[in-house]
Amino acid sequence: MPRSKSNASKYSQDATEPAWSVPSLREPRYSQSLERGLAILGCFTPERPVLGIADIADDLGMSRSTTHRYVITLVALGYLEQGASRKYRLGLRVTDLGMSALNSTGLREHAHPYLEELRQRTSYTVNLAVLDGEEILYVDRARSFRRGQSKIDLNLHPGSRLPAYCTAMGKLLLAHLPDDQQRDLLGSMKLTKRGPNTITSKKALRDELDEVLDAGFAVNDQELAPELHSISAPVRNEAREVVAAVNMAAHSSMISLEELVDALDPHLISTADRISARLGYRRDDET
Repeated sequence: MPRSKSNASKYSQDATEPAWSVPSLREPRYSQSLERGLAILGCFTPERPVLGIADIADDLGMSRSTTHRYVITLVALGYLEQGASRKYRLGLRVTDLGMSALNSTGLREHAHPYLEELRQRTSYTVNLAVLDGEEILYVDRARSFRRGQSKIDLNLHPGSRLPAYCTAMGKLLLAHLPDDQQRDLLGSMKLTKRGPNTITSKKALRDELDEVLDAGFAVNDQELAPELHSISAPVRNEAREVVAAVNMAAHSSMISLEELVDALDPHLISTADRISARLGYRRDDET
């Protein structure tokens, strides 16, 4: 998270290194210019997707002229884009890098055929996501073409992010975190209302996560958006760690949440198990 203006100024005054510097990484071939460019990209977050030169300079404790020179270079290379307001946002080249990183893990490659098969079998939208801090990051998506699906699409695609606390995949992934990590994450979260049934109490969220852990799956009952239902199951690796979540999402006019769970949860769990098997996971009865 980028530092606030006041924190960035204090940091620059009290330390010998500017806010963007990582002294422990220094060696004779270390590139300070590359470090500065990457620090600029790191200023852009889901909470602050559009920034001006002054915002970036203040965050990093750099001069505005130096910041402007680096920003212009990043625009020319496609990593930043300038909008009509003369402010900047991340460019598509950053998305390309992110998707390349996701693909390099093999997760998307292993999972995609099974997601497509589940979508064809059930006709509902199927998604795969991983946990990244307080958010889930969409790795893959097989979209339903049923009537009414467009009402809950929310313009989601691989690379999209959503708050973890109000999604089925997010709750499932949070539930399987080690206790200390879960406690730290929940402590820093701000639970704002997104849908009619969004959980906005941290105690209620902790109770929900305990239920998810016991049940082995998670549900989203209009917590992210009105009329959106979804169920999620875990994807595990060879070390039996939950590394991703797969879900099915449907508009409430298509199917009730109860029917979604009763009729389709076994298909979803089977798909999650098959993806897990591709990652090296074996159930107790297979070892």
